[in-house]
Amino acid sequence: MKLLRALAEPVKAFGLRRAVSLCCLATVAACYLGMQPGGDLMVQARTRELPVYSVERNDGKIAISFDAAWGASQTEALLDILDEYGVKTTFFVVGLWVEKYPELIQEIAARGHEIGNHSTTHPQMSKLSAEKIAEELRITSDRIEQLTGTRPTLFRPPYGDYNDTVVRVSREQGYECVQWNVDSLDWKNRGVDDLIQRATKNSASGDIVLFHNDSEYIVQALPTILEKYQADGFTIVPVSQILLQGETTIDHTGRQHQKEPTNNTI
Repeated sequence: MKLLRALAEPVKAFGLRRAVSLCCLATVAACYLGMQPGGDLMVQARTRELPVYSVERNDGKIAISFDAAWGASQTEALLDILDEYGVKTTFFVVGLWVEKYPELIQEIAARGHEIGNHSTTHPQMSKLSAEKIAEELRITSDRIEQLTGTRPTLFRPPYGDYNDTVVRVSREQGYECVQWNVDSLDWKNRGVDDLIQRATKNSASGDIVLFHNDSEYIVQALPTILEKYQADGFTIVPVSQILLQGETTIDHTGRQHQKEPTNNTI
């Protein structure tokens, strides 16, 4: 009633036209505001579903990852470099790539690397229905499991494109939805020095770094990148090993944190 009386006053003072304008504003406000008992207004914030972009940790661990969607000519060389530096990482693979290069999937797994799901056809996932999203995930994971005996537990949306449905469905299907907070932009093929600089500048614990297995300069740049990380005291681990265990939260930047215990004592 307080709100109705407040809206009635402008009708007397300013006339019908201005009152109509105020009513329109009140309608828009109602989309964002709820009414508490007693007539007080309360802001209702909509919580957005977010993937993990980075992780809050202080132990010097970072994760590097390779998206594999198209070519494969450099993959063996990348595996050799990773072996040389004693690094295990995560390859996010598209189902069509798995179908085309099954022997590489087996080789990646045999060398101790993690394999994540990167969809089946590399679509814009945000444009798909929940049923189609689940299908894209299932087909690729089935293929990977048949080849390696291990089912992926991580999912990275193609193009970094997602919405609430993509994140929700992937988690319902048993995956953690993972992005990245360090983009090497290696796919732009700007040269070795640019790639090294983008991948290693301002590195910090909890970083998740994005590379592609078929970018032009990745084989030349990767040794220097790994040497720089290791010289700076970082331990490079697969993505699943950088994620926090137990109850976690994700802040508005996509950074994963350990959930603080709730104190219920009065």
